Amino acid sequence: NGFDFAIRGQGNFDTTNLLHLMSEKQKEKTMFGDLMGMMGKLKETQEKMKQAKARLENILVDEASQDGRIKITLTANREIKSVQIDDSLLQDKEELEDFLVMTLNKAIAKADKIQEAELSSVAKEGMPNIPGMDSFFK
Repeated sequence: NGFDFAIRGQGNFDTTNLLHLMSEKQKEKTMFGDLMGMMGKLKETQEKMKQAKARLENILVDEASQDGRIKITLTANREIKSVQIDDSLLQDKEELEDFLVMTLNKAIAKADKIQEAELSSVAKEGMPNIPGMDSFFK
């Protein structure tokens, strides 16, 4: 096309020469085209993140103490939905507190892993292909 011919006809040139040969429309498209595409991709990724967070509300995580006397259910967004405590733990406040802390922490750790996997996959989809960026989503 005419643009290619004009470049070939110039011989050796640097990027400054290239910019002089481009029309204002071509310059604008080159400078802002990628930016506009990236902004659109960012908006799309934000919407997908919102949808992923909504899905996480419906994923339930169950955890129980080793002996099964405490059972916890929470969402992948770490919202506690239920706590079941065996009557035998009601006699010893300190033991009950210890079991609650341990079981809650295990349940939250499970929810965190689910949430991290879900959100990082959405974020990774939305990232431009920049070498080395994938290491941030492992």
